[in-house]
Amino acid sequence: MKLQRFEHINLACQDLDATKTFYQTLFPDWYVRAENNDRHDRWMHFGNDQFYLALNHEPNLKRVHEIYEMIGVNHVGFVIDDGNAMKTRLEEHGIEYYTMTASETKHRIYVTDPDGNEIELVEYHPEYALR
Repeated sequence: MKLQRFEHINLACQDLDATKTFYQTLFPDWYVRAENNDRHDRWMHFGNDQFYLALNHEPNLKRVHEIYEMIGVNHVGFVIDDGNAMKTRLEEHGIEYYTMTASETKHRIYVTDPDGNEIELVEYHPEYALR
């Protein structure tokens, strides 16, 4: 058996609409693949044809994991095709970010979503074989 593809990440969100808006800003081509708007069980699958975020509306829950301070997921990385355009978009929408460098990348941009999850947006050099 082998992995076919990475399909989704399931996230609990205090405000599903704010989280959707944040990710729509990062990835304008994403769309709602499926959703349930029942006020007691509100969720949404938001992404593209290959990958999505399963967003669960949980307004009464609190974050229990602090990134880089406890065992757990520290960030999720997404490959993008234009780091300069992404930085411009983030600035236009008032989204704070920081950058880091690595020899294989043109851009490594880090943002935090409304629920405190860190996201890495990476653009690789075209000659990097594992891009």
